[in-house]
Amino acid sequence: MKRPLAIGLLGASLLGCASAPLQLETERAYQVEWIGERPLIDRSHLTITLGADGRAYGNAGCNHWFASYTLAGEQLSFGAAGSTRKMCAPALMEQEARFLDSLGKVQRWDVSPIEQLRLWPAEGKPLRLWPEQG
Repeated sequence: MKRPLAIGLLGASLLGCASAPLQLETERAYQVEWIGERPLIDRSHLTITLGADGRAYGNAGCNHWFASYTLAGEQLSFGAAGSTRKMCAPALMEQEARFLDSLGKVQRWDVSPIEQLRLWPAEGKPLRLWPEQG
């Protein structure tokens, strides 16, 4: 009796582990973890949401940002980004400038082996993001 139960539990747990691979979704917020080769400043919060209407927006760490975007399969590009004009600490402003600059260089997206979303420029390291929880 115990053996079939163990096999049934094993089968259930294996089925539970299988999930669809991460996909780039519109109307979903993604939290930026790295900009190129550098992680974010502790407790800073940068986000990207791709609206269904072709406009992207989010938080750049200090200011809110917005831009047009084009998504075609694995190709992704952003138009010139605009933002609100609040001033923050110099380190946050520098990080925000790097983030907004990097958006303009994005050419494609993919998913890493650890299922992290990556937005790749033509050269260099990607922006790395996770879907926001909650």
